[in-house]
Amino acid sequence: MHAKADTHELVILSLIAEEPIYGYALAKRAAARSEGLVTLTPAALYPLLARLEADKLVSTSWEAVKANPDDEAAKGRRRKWYRLTAKGRKRLDQRAKAARLFAKTIEAFLPAEGA
Repeated sequence: MHAKADTHELVILSLIAEEPIYGYALAKRAAARSEGLVTLTPAALYPLLARLEADKLVSTSWEAVKANPDDEAAKGRRRKWYRLTAKGRKRLDQRAKAARLFAKTIEAFLPAEGA
């Protein structure tokens, strides 16, 4: 796995750890929190979510979403919700520790601000 995939995994697991969330909301929240610096395109997001599910790092459930909840005949669309598992929490902790160590290491080589 390369650095960008590791970063995306860390971001996704962190957001799912906060609360159950669905894919589109994950992408929007990541972009908002990073002021647009983290972009999770569908081509990157959904294969990663599928891998996290296959690896049992997240569990999923489906919810029907209707434009008009009062319309019993309307089928609506389905939304897949993601929740962090205990195994996912462990992976998140590992990724967070590695990211903090990496940031600390890089900081040691950066010139002082304004220098």
